[in-house]
Amino acid sequence: MTVVYIDSLFLLNFIVDYLLLLATAKLAGEVICRPRLALGAAVGALYASAVFFPGMGFLTHPLCKLSAAIVMLLAGLGGSRRLLRVTLVFLGLSCAFGGGIFAIGLLGGRGLTLRNGILYSAMDLKIILLSAAVCYVALTLVFSRTAKHSRRELIPAVLSLGEKRVALTALVDTGNTLADPVTGRPVMVAEGAKLGPLLPEEVGELALKDPVGTMERLSKSEMGKRFRLLPYQAVGVECGMLLALRLDRAQVGTVDYGGILVALSPNQLSDGGGYSALIGTRE
Repeated sequence: MTVVYIDSLFLLNFIVDYLLLLATAKLAGEVICRPRLALGAAVGALYASAVFFPGMGFLTHPLCKLSAAIVMLLAGLGGSRRLLRVTLVFLGLSCAFGGGIFAIGLLGGRGLTLRNGILYSAMDLKIILLSAAVCYVALTLVFSRTAKHSRRELIPAVLSLGEKRVALTALVDTGNTLADPVTGRPVMVAEGAKLGPLLPEEVGELALKDPVGTMERLSKSEMGKRFRLLPYQAVGVECGMLLALRLDRAQVGTVDYGGILVALSPNQLSDGGGYSALIGTRE
């Protein structure tokens, strides 16, 4: 008779599912929102635990397994615009991840138990978690060499100008190459509506849609010395202009970008409102 300890089963599957979702997000170039990844992992771990309860044998049906995997993926990465790509990466990693942990488990002496498609082991939990970590690192390194993508993550940011402060959520994207043409430093792009406390009254929503005209008006004031026009290119925009403000300081997570430029976008940057600023990595 195999004795299954629900707490160990839940913890094991939670950590493995979290690492699996994290690896999927990184390899697919998706926004990394760790609370959502934890939610998805919890869904997977709850399903794995529920299978072993009396009267829950129907959960082992292939359709139930597929449904649980879909719910876990939607909970962790459902906000992606490229859900099909994310799903394929997730399925591929699941096979590689499971095989890798199983192989390392065999080397540990007792191996893993795959009962009803659920991962369990009588081995020391530390060995299992170490195996999962090794597989995560190995798969991330191997697949990252063949998958071209940018690493993106949501991080809290605080923008400062004089005594004024604005807190918002920024998307740090290594694929974002927008830079100050003078200094070469990264330029933050932020929704102008979120920076209201830092802006003079004449810089409103309508003014941001006419950056050239607004810059002409601002040039006559003392505050105008902090503003400049920033050229940019994007999909469907061959040569555009954004009004940019020189900050005193931009603190993004634990990184201090100092007095960088922040380009004021007249439009919302995120469809779901998950972030209101974009920035590349600091050089």
